[in-house]
Amino acid sequence: MKILGIDPALTITGYGVIITQDNNFVLVEAGIISTKANDDIGSRLEKIFNGVTKLILDTKPDCLVLEKIYSHYRHPATSYILGQARGVICLAAAVSNIPLVEYAATRVKKAVVGQGLASKLQVKRMVAGILKLDKLPKHTDVTDALVLAIAHSYIIRNRR
Repeated sequence: MKILGIDPALTITGYGVIITQDNNFVLVEAGIISTKANDDIGSRLEKIFNGVTKLILDTKPDCLVLEKIYSHYRHPATSYILGQARGVICLAAAVSNIPLVEYAATRVKKAVVGQGLASKLQVKRMVAGILKLDKLPKHTDVTDALVLAIAHSYIIRNRR
């Protein structure tokens, strides 16, 4: 199964595509889609939409995995901005006819690390180990996208 994980954000959207079969994982592609803070919101969202659409066309994943929105009462604007980026990613999945799956962050960490409150460093190290990477990913956004894809693989395997 080929899985595309995406960590959405308005400035840096991380992505990771993996192929998984049994307990073997292969990294196909990983990176970021970045926008400039001084560009207008429409242009930024269009860049994310076009980037994700191209990524779907190029890699042909079986599904796209996103993290469910967690909204902290002290930072409501963050959820609003994140929601805009997530919206265009969901639209890209729908237009491309790719199934969309969402998981809570704690569910993802529990599936991959074994602890729902694992630290960012624990997650990075686990992702690097599972994918047999020589070094940790530079961007946390890429790690977050990859861990979503890995977690989906584990979760659906355990449902069978």
